[in-house]
Amino acid sequence: MGQSATKPRRQKWEIAACILMAVLILAAGGFFWYVSDYYRAKDVALEVLSAGDNIEVRDDLTILSPSYPTDTAVIFYPGAKVEAIAYLPLLDQLRQTGLTCILVEMPFHLAIFDADAAEDVMAQFPDIRHWYIAGHSMGGAVASQFAADHPDEVDGLILLGAYLYGDYPPEDTLTIYGSLNQSVEDKIDYTENVVEIEGGNHAQFGSYGPQKGDMPATISAEEQQAQTVEAISNFIA
Repeated sequence: MGQSATKPRRQKWEIAACILMAVLILAAGGFFWYVSDYYRAKDVALEVLSAGDNIEVRDDLTILSPSYPTDTAVIFYPGAKVEAIAYLPLLDQLRQTGLTCILVEMPFHLAIFDADAAEDVMAQFPDIRHWYIAGHSMGGAVASQFAADHPDEVDGLILLGAYLYGDYPPEDTLTIYGSLNQSVEDKIDYTENVVEIEGGNHAQFGSYGPQKGDMPATISAEEQQAQTVEAISNFIA
């Protein structure tokens, strides 16, 4: 009788294990489907990379160096589900102002999976004395949290299409957003170092094309990025 009772119980556990395995497989499949559907860099970004001027690719980092030595660098976290090199046109303009720019390629194109990447970056560049951390959209939120958690390691925070997340001083933060990006504007409850780009939208900080749910910009991506570079240069200066 004991054996006959044990057999149905074992079968129940086997069925439960099979169901759990199926759920896990479906969840994993759904996740990989989600992260494989991301925004690709446009040709203008690929052209910056192929030109190779003062650009070095090192594992998951793309380093853009100015033409003369500098002790100041910007670490950049890309937006969620955006190919990292889509930000090269913006960062190449910033490099030309005399800043080293270090673009971090995130796991699955999501900064939340390597929020502390900046620490590893800093360790690789001992000659840099002044660090700024920047990010777009979700990358900005993660960068903001890093700055809040490591206030003694960064000189400032730069947010593009994002707003302060965590306890970091607004006076050490530059927030830039497009006037057509109302969802970001509604979340900004501070006034220091806030720059609104008239006619700009959410996506044009990068070069990856239109983004779902984003308003069409009334200025070009080149103009939005040029105004962004000017604001960052003034902030750091």
